[in-house]
Amino acid sequence: MQRLRDPEGGCPWDLRQTFASVAPYTLEEAYEVVDAIERGDLDDLRDELGDLLLQVVFHAQMARDAGAFEFSDVVESISNKMIRRHPHVFSNERIDDEAHLRQRWETVKQEERARRGDPGGVLTDVPRGLPALSQALKLSRRAATVGFEWPEVAQVRAKVDEELGEVDELLATGERGSRLEEELGDALFAMVNLCRQVGVDPEAALRRCNRKFTRRFEHIEQAVIADGGKLSETPLETLERHWQEAKTLGL
Repeated sequence: MQRLRDPEGGCPWDLRQTFASVAPYTLEEAYEVVDAIERGDLDDLRDELGDLLLQVVFHAQMARDAGAFEFSDVVESISNKMIRRHPHVFSNERIDDEAHLRQRWETVKQEERARRGDPGGVLTDVPRGLPALSQALKLSRRAATVGFEWPEVAQVRAKVDEELGEVDELLATGERGSRLEEELGDALFAMVNLCRQVGVDPEAALRRCNRKFTRRFEHIEQAVIADGGKLSETPLETLERHWQEAKTLGL
């Protein structure tokens, strides 16, 4: 990467990149790592982890070019952080269970922010660039660390119904604007909170649903083509019949 970023003989494309221009590729490579894991393809995972590592090296090299920090500083920073956040491993502190572990983790993070002179609140460092579902989960989880949550799952489930009821009211009036968007967002957030309460990762749940939808829709597509038809010209009743076939086949 140092060679690629060398003003004398380096790659013109690499030389003109910035942190902001490389950031989308960093996200893309992270998702490709996740995809390889979900497919259980370890050979592909090896390659995708290399691609993701390159993104870290790329950002570190740009920082070095700017005189900010180097790759070794990145490694030292995360090593020190892991030691600080695992006192039950690297010191004699006792951790009783996973709940205690999560609480201790958040306490250490708050101590780190205090040392930096960051007076931010509980939600301050939740990344704004996270996918919305992941961000909602992190916000919900962080708020719960200070007791801001329903104590019973049934109460969370009732909140989902309440939010969906408000969506229904707007739909009944023909609302299609920002108010409906807001209420649908509230309903989605309530669902994320329910996922957290029952130990389900909403991002993983939705990705699993997406894969299932893809398999079943591809079955519909193949069935229609096998019958000599076109998807756009096939009645909904026929499409639904093929969808039910896909379910019967366990797709």
